[in-house]
Amino acid sequence: MSYLDCVWHLPPESLTLADDEVHVWRAFLDLEPHHVQGLQRTLLPGELERAGRFRFVRDRRRFIVARGVLRAILSRYLNIEPCQVRFSYNPYGKPALARGLGDDRLRFNLAHSHALALCAVTRNREVGIDLERIRADLVSRQTAEQFFSPREIAVLRSLPKAAQTAAFFHCWTRKEAYIKARGEGLSFPLDRFDVSLAPGEPAALVNTPGDPSEAARWSLKDLSPGPGYVAALAVEGHGWRLKCWQWSVE
Repeated sequence: MSYLDCVWHLPPESLTLADDEVHVWRAFLDLEPHHVQGLQRTLLPGELERAGRFRFVRDRRRFIVARGVLRAILSRYLNIEPCQVRFSYNPYGKPALARGLGDDRLRFNLAHSHALALCAVTRNREVGIDLERIRADLVSRQTAEQFFSPREIAVLRSLPKAAQTAAFFHCWTRKEAYIKARGEGLSFPLDRFDVSLAPGEPAALVNTPGDPSEAARWSLKDLSPGPGYVAALAVEGHGWRLKCWQWSVE
C-alpha cells in the first residue's frame, strides 16, 4: 500500500491554514484523569449527555477527550476559546461549524478508534477521514459481501490470505472517508462505488456508477497513524499540500 508522507510534528505557536493545505491532527486519547477533566470542562451539555451513555468508563473518557481535542484544535483556527466552539449538523448528521464563529469556510472531520483520534481540517473544500484499529477477527466474508462492491469483493478474494486483512481495512477506511466527506451518511450505500485495495495500488476512488465525473472530483490518500492502525483521507479537489500535527495536552 502507498502512504501519503505524514510525519507528525508539534504545531507552530502561530498556526495558519492556506486554501491549498490540508491539516491532519493526531491525538492520543488515554490521558491522565486531570487532563480528561480539563477537556471535559470545555464540552457542552449535549456532549456530556452523549458521554454519559457509554457503559464503560474507558470509552466515556476517550469520547470526552476526542470531543475536547476537536474543540481545542478548531479553537486555534478560529482564535476563540474551546468552549465557544459551536456545531451545526446536516440532515445526515455530519457536523460543521455553526455560522458566525469567524471563518465560515473552515471544514473539518473527526475519526477515533480505540486509543487514537485523527482530525482533518481544510478551508473551502470538503474533507473526510477514517481511522480503524486493525483487528483480524473483524474481517469476514459476510462483512465484505454486505458493504463492499462486487469489484472490491473479487479483488479481496483474489489476494493471498496473508494480505487480506490489510486490504480489508484499507478498503473500509477509504470508503468511509469518502462517505464522510460527502456528508450523506449511509444513505449513500458503501457498495455503490469502488475504491482501490490491492497491495501496492495507490488509494483512489476508482468508479462511481451513475456519475463518472464524481471519481475525478476527489483525492483519496492513505495515512500512517501508527502501529496497528489504518487511516484514509478523502479531500475534495487536487493539488493540495498535507501538514500533519501531533496534538499535545501541554
